[in-house]
Amino acid sequence: MDLISNLALGFTTAASPANLLFCLIGVLLGTLIGVLPGIGATATIAMLLPITFQLEPVSSLIMLAGIYYGAQYGGSTTAILINMPGESSSAVTAIDGYQMARKGRAGAALSIAALGSFFAGTVSTFLVAIFAIPLTGIALKFGAAEYFSLMVVGLVSSIALAHGSIVKALAMVALGLLLGLVGTDIYTGTPRFTLGIREYSDGLNFVAVAVGVFGIAEILRNLEGEKSRSVLMAKVSGLWPTRDDFRRMVGPVLRGTAIGSALGILPGGGAILAAFASYTVEKRVAARPEEFGQGAIAGVAGPESANNAGAQTSFIPLLTLGIPANPVMALMVGAMIIQGIVPGPNVAAEQPTLFWGIIASMWIGNLMLVVLNLPLIGLWVKLLTVPYYVLFPIIMAFCSIGVYSVNSNVYDLYAVALFGLGGYLLVKLRCEPAPLLLGFVLGPLLEENLRRAMILSRGDPTTFFTRPISAVLLAIALAVLVVVFLPSVKAKREEVFQEEE
Repeated sequence: MDLISNLALGFTTAASPANLLFCLIGVLLGTLIGVLPGIGATATIAMLLPITFQLEPVSSLIMLAGIYYGAQYGGSTTAILINMPGESSSAVTAIDGYQMARKGRAGAALSIAALGSFFAGTVSTFLVAIFAIPLTGIALKFGAAEYFSLMVVGLVSSIALAHGSIVKALAMVALGLLLGLVGTDIYTGTPRFTLGIREYSDGLNFVAVAVGVFGIAEILRNLEGEKSRSVLMAKVSGLWPTRDDFRRMVGPVLRGTAIGSALGILPGGGAILAAFASYTVEKRVAARPEEFGQGAIAGVAGPESANNAGAQTSFIPLLTLGIPANPVMALMVGAMIIQGIVPGPNVAAEQPTLFWGIIASMWIGNLMLVVLNLPLIGLWVKLLTVPYYVLFPIIMAFCSIGVYSVNSNVYDLYAVALFGLGGYLLVKLRCEPAPLLLGFVLGPLLEENLRRAMILSRGDPTTFFTRPISAVLLAIALAVLVVVFLPSVKAKREEVFQEEE
């Protein structure tokens, strides 16, 4: 009964006119940036963070959430129609989706992707609702030592699931932790690493760092690799799948939903890892694996279901523990902090309308996407003809105005420029910036819980090993670290990284 009453509260909140409007804006923006290759949900949400400061907390978070899972829908449209995935998680969909389009079955491919995504989004939303309260209850039993160990697991997992070199991912986490130290010491009040700049006494502005590392760096990278886009599909027809299509998509959709729901919870995993894992599974269980790469329905249905399920369930650790599972969730943590909300298990008890409103809005947003996406295919494809050199000045101006409006601090603009150049350099060095952002977000929380645990234990470091939950979490972190450094695992990571590029 509690679950039903909580969901009723959530749907009442999400169905208010204002929240419905912001949900619609979010999913439309998400679809748009999913369609336009090279922008991405992370960069877009980073750019929009300043605007959320002026909105109601529920409305702003509903909109940002809509952008995230809406981008998973939009990315599949261009992946299928013109073999150009708008989102990284849609790269797998392009393999068979584009082949279906070349055979005149673009409409069926788009419908399969949309229906699979809607089913996965619905199931994973209910999983979020079911597991949210039990996990919140467990989290309330955590002390400082347990929270410290949990964050260590999150950071280690982000290293394990990052692309490419493990050493580079580890360095990115360390750099993020160091950036999180800038500001005033939480216990002594002493300024540290501020370079004598008073404006940095409260630490580096999260919005400035996020917009620089993801937004500006992404713009520079896209300008470097700007290519002409040729729209191959003039008209899409035959949108409804056949009975045989439905029969072939049922298994992949169910398996993709299960895989995405599980992997979305893991720090660093989310939609991208889920899509690749689903495609691998479908190819191995297929009766005719030679069809993959030639327009296999399972190659579209499985990954599209997995990436949407992964996007939804990545909200579980955010809403219950306050721990971001990926860079987008780290930005959501930043949005909550901007609104004066402390992420963690207390959110469900202290702000139930916010907590359940976000969960209910996911189902409403998925319904909006499946209703809106197919009729708007023509519009989305036409947008691809807009040259990027026309878009980027508008985006740059929008970023600068937005960042400055948060604190009216000119040093935030310097930080955006610095981190934009730094983020671009990281891309050129093949260092993934996502672990850096996770380290930056979790760094202050990690330090606070470490020092609190040491104070409570009177300086005894064994408190992290004598408390059962903390000891188990640290053992998991160590095990994950050992596994990723195994030679066979390292070789496989490099192989996958090369395939994705």
